[in-house]
Amino acid sequence: MFESHSQAILELCRDQQLVPPLVLNDLNEEHKATGKSLADILIEMGMIEKSVLLKKIADMLGCEYIEGSPGEISGEVIATVSGSLARMYGVVPIRMDSHSIDLFASDPFNNQIVDDLTFALGKDVRLVVGDPVRIDVMLKLHYGEDNTSMDDLLQEMTSDDHDGAKAEQDLSEHDLEAMAGQTPIIRFVNLVIGQAIRDKASDIHFEPFEHEFKIRYRIDGALYEMAPPPKHLALPITSRVKVLANLNIAERRIPQDGRIKLTLGGRSVDLRVSTLPTQFGESVVLRVLDQSAVQLDISSLGMPTDVFDGINEIIKRPNGIFIVTGPTGSGKTTTLYSALRVINTTDLKLLTAEDPVEYEIEGIMQVPVNHAVGLTFAAALRSFLRQDPDVIMVGEIRDLETAQIAIQASLTGHLVLSTLHTNDASGAITRLVDMGVEPFLIASSLEAVLAQRLVRRICKNCRTAYEPPASLLQQLGIDVVDIGNREFFYGRGCDQCNNTGYKGRMGVYEWLRLSEAVRDLVVERSSTMVIKQKALEQGMRTLRDDGLRAIFDGATSIEEIVKYT
Repeated sequence: MFESHSQAILELCRDQQLVPPLVLNDLNEEHKATGKSLADILIEMGMIEKSVLLKKIADMLGCEYIEGSPGEISGEVIATVSGSLARMYGVVPIRMDSHSIDLFASDPFNNQIVDDLTFALGKDVRLVVGDPVRIDVMLKLHYGEDNTSMDDLLQEMTSDDHDGAKAEQDLSEHDLEAMAGQTPIIRFVNLVIGQAIRDKASDIHFEPFEHEFKIRYRIDGALYEMAPPPKHLALPITSRVKVLANLNIAERRIPQDGRIKLTLGGRSVDLRVSTLPTQFGESVVLRVLDQSAVQLDISSLGMPTDVFDGINEIIKRPNGIFIVTGPTGSGKTTTLYSALRVINTTDLKLLTAEDPVEYEIEGIMQVPVNHAVGLTFAAALRSFLRQDPDVIMVGEIRDLETAQIAIQASLTGHLVLSTLHTNDASGAITRLVDMGVEPFLIASSLEAVLAQRLVRRICKNCRTAYEPPASLLQQLGIDVVDIGNREFFYGRGCDQCNNTGYKGRMGVYEWLRLSEAVRDLVVERSSTMVIKQKALEQGMRTLRDDGLRAIFDGATSIEEIVKYT
């Protein structure tokens, strides 16, 4: 309940003294550690009755509170708000007069509901607080499930008269706004975004080509194409996305970046938007930042015990540098966020510099870097040191200046977490040397490097044992004799995994702890291979070895490990 508003509920409980301060602090720590909403924790622990909390929230927001059912609602009132609007904003109309309408809202904290629906309904909107569970039941009762399919909507949009007479370059800003504001276009864009979130997509791509307009989702690292809308709808659809992201819709010659905050089905969703002018129109990519879809609990990342214990030991140290390395999309940021969640307690000050801030975490000061005004990683880091932090996270070490300040911070008693783009753990050390960092500084400040990759999990519903061909085993470097009676699995493909054979992803890890012997090699400017060999002698598992663990556990396939390690 009210997942994204735990800070407001925390302040309410403090101001009204609803829960003893020490108990409230403990419950807030549990909320940060588990990601479960503070409201749910308070109710489950019996600290406050649900009805009492909802009444207090209503008083704080200046709204009416209705306990239980609002009584009979006339068909005329229900018909005032369309099913698509009601589901999108998570509201049910309960009464109205000629000037105003009262809406039961599953997220009464969302001011956007009042602004958007006042305009859409032509009436003054008043939100009424009630039990979100009851409101969801009422939504299904009065409006049913959303059965509008993409095909129906495409059919409706295709059958609309299309005025092709006016060339795209002749369209004014007013024309573009009018096109983007058409109901079928609004519904189509909402449906595309809603479907992506239901399918747990990480990105949505709108791509114009000469004769078609493609829409693709990235799910578990792989791209899947949807039924494409007609080519002439490319401009209205991209204009609609730009309107939502507060971008200049008349400017189609330069790249633009923005952000969309949407409420879909009463749930708050954050999207990062990037536009790029191409030969046949603007390509638009939406990165889905869905807090509830990302596991920010370090114990749920599926790490081997030694890696998990090692990270927990490092992040509780008072100083030093911990680097996570891997290509784009390998889950580095998620690992660092998860580590920060563990140490995000009231007795530590945590600062992050990110490009951009992907997930907002309560209790952490997060700074988005802004190259346009000179706020680079290095500049942010330099300012951080004057803010008396205990732990600093830098999104990425990209240059010598950032690396030097990070090392200086660690040597003056700060724990520094960051990322690098290298293929393996030992490569991170030589990358720092290549940047121009003195080896003795690396040896004295760097504590550990974690290299990681994300591989797709075999779908549990259609997982099937099979005997892999010898050529595939050879690629893994496994001898048939060494297999013994171990089983290998693949996903046959079923409805639950969209016939891909895979559902969800897991990490494979390479954990390099800098021992004294490794530090000596660093000071001697030894090559990546020499450092790696020494680490292997001391018990490090390579990404490929950890991949074999995942294969033998039946969690992923040979093909995935060969592809990513």
